[in-house]
Amino acid sequence: MQRRFMIRLAVALGAASLFASFGAQADETIKVGVTGGPHEQVMEVVKRVAAKNGLAIQIVEFSDYVQPNAALASGDLDANSYQHQPYLDAQVKDRGYKLVKIADTVTFPMGIYSKKVKSLAQLQPGAKIAVPNDPTNGGRALLLLQKQGLIKLRADAGLKATPLDIVENPRKLKIVELDAAQIPRSLDDVDAAAINTNFAMQAGLKPRQDAIAIEDPKGPYVNILAIREADRNKPWVAKLVAAYHSPEVKQYIDSQFGGAVVASW
Repeated sequence: MQRRFMIRLAVALGAASLFASFGAQADETIKVGVTGGPHEQVMEVVKRVAAKNGLAIQIVEFSDYVQPNAALASGDLDANSYQHQPYLDAQVKDRGYKLVKIADTVTFPMGIYSKKVKSLAQLQPGAKIAVPNDPTNGGRALLLLQKQGLIKLRADAGLKATPLDIVENPRKLKIVELDAAQIPRSLDDVDAAAINTNFAMQAGLKPRQDAIAIEDPKGPYVNILAIREADRNKPWVAKLVAAYHSPEVKQYIDSQFGGAVVASW
């Protein structure tokens, strides 16, 4: 009797171990690249929601805009969440990446900030204005300056406008191109700066309070989830999108960022 009991116990434990192994394998794990700040904060919520549906997310944080796409294209990531469509389009064209959008995420209206003036009207002739040095965010900053009446760009400059496209500059503003992530630390060295909201918030700036001008959130700069084109039909893709577009994530965005970050789906 004792021997039979021990055999049954061993079989039961083996079966339990096997089922536990199957259960562990049921949770698929993916790596998602983000930039620090709001993108990382939102992805933490997405991670919790996705876990309920059998998708485990490992978040990988980057400090610049270049590496997340390089890592995704090389297979070190499965997805990333940090860029808008014009930036991805430029990267695909310039670097040959086979990356595609799978969903819209959030919008970060770009702002103009200054430690030296309280309004754009106070900018003196020859004032230095820092803008991002990558083509899409640089163009975005110049379009914002144009919207505020500080410069005028060639009519066909488009979203990738550069300082060479400026045709009118009545105050002779000096455009200083810097890495987007470095601009908040350069505010003391310039008269004003166009700063992406995620980097502004990392630097302790509050866009709705501190910006002396800010973008309209309705525009072409909605951020996206991107993956490799070859992964488009993998089951985890739908799970990732569903988790990001969940009511829990939208509620978090609406309550956490005070309008500086806008859910855009």
